[in-house]
Amino acid sequence: MVAAASVVVAVGTVTGMVSALDGGRPSEEARPLVTRAPSLGPLPGVPLPSRTSPAPSPSRPASSGPAPEPSPARKKPRTVAAPGLLYRHADSQVRDWVDAHPGDARRAVIAARIADRPAAVWFADFTPSTITGRVRAVTSAAAAQGRVPVVVPYAIPQRDCGGASDGGAPDLAAYDGWIDGFAAGLGSGEVVVVLEPDSIAQSDCLGEGERSGRFASLARAGRVLKAANPRARVYFDAGHSDWNPAAEQAALLGRAGAASAASSDGIFTNVSNFHRTSDEIAYARRVLSALGGPAHLGAVIDTSRNGNGAPPDGEWCDPAGRRIGQAPTLNTGEAGIDAYLWVKLPGESDGCRGTPGAFSAEYAYELAR
Repeated sequence: MVAAASVVVAVGTVTGMVSALDGGRPSEEARPLVTRAPSLGPLPGVPLPSRTSPAPSPSRPASSGPAPEPSPARKKPRTVAAPGLLYRHADSQVRDWVDAHPGDARRAVIAARIADRPAAVWFADFTPSTITGRVRAVTSAAAAQGRVPVVVPYAIPQRDCGGASDGGAPDLAAYDGWIDGFAAGLGSGEVVVVLEPDSIAQSDCLGEGERSGRFASLARAGRVLKAANPRARVYFDAGHSDWNPAAEQAALLGRAGAASAASSDGIFTNVSNFHRTSDEIAYARRVLSALGGPAHLGAVIDTSRNGNGAPPDGEWCDPAGRRIGQAPTLNTGEAGIDAYLWVKLPGESDGCRGTPGAFSAEYAYELAR
């Protein structure tokens, strides 16, 4: 069974990045929604943390046999922004837990290794009337600190194919309008947009007409986001290295506009999953090579829980024995790899250690220690 990113969205309030530097919390209206989501070892330079909306649970893809050798680097390493400048949003479940448990023996580890690192901010609720303001609250706070936020629009109709993170807009026309509102909140500073996890890799539950409609809306979304803020970097869903074969995924990405400079800056992989960074780098390069498009297209990789790699039995729901991975950074030193990001916030459950999207201190400590 394919390990889908399984977003696991806790619809209600969004949790996302933890705000950098100032301990202030945004207003309730500004809170984004949280959604989904891999060990220790040397941790690279750390930008400040942030929170997310309930993230999808790990994707469940089918193995596709031995992967081809990675294609050679197509360009020299590119940095999206100066190292260490990712934004940590103040409003997150992990920060709430750290603040509320000063005497807990696990607090120091969770605070230092998870809460004090930047993470993505998810917008997983379909709320057209407030989406612009909530996105603007995040991007303006990041801009004021000279930092780069990572935001995740997650409201595509029929998301997660009816799984634990089911929901989203009622139809594509409504989704297009919601994206217009999302784009209006992006501001003019640098921002990384992880566009709709699982929306392409996990589109096989749709009929051909529905899939074509979804892909057209995703291509439009990329154009709208980049037109609203030319400094926005928009990345499209490439699943992960144990899901669709690279050529097959590239074909789907091409249909969704990911090879167009007007829509896309590249692809993202491993969101809410556990595959090792080295495997994801090789896979991302194969996908980019098959995708074609402008030479500047790159990839971002979710390293939040991949320190020990994926479980050998393919378990995706809060599996034991996992560890946090490389710290978030916009300076990977790897050709074609633009960033390592924490898209899924470590400690937010896939649904087995607690309610989907809810923070589990026990699981966070297990991942971080």
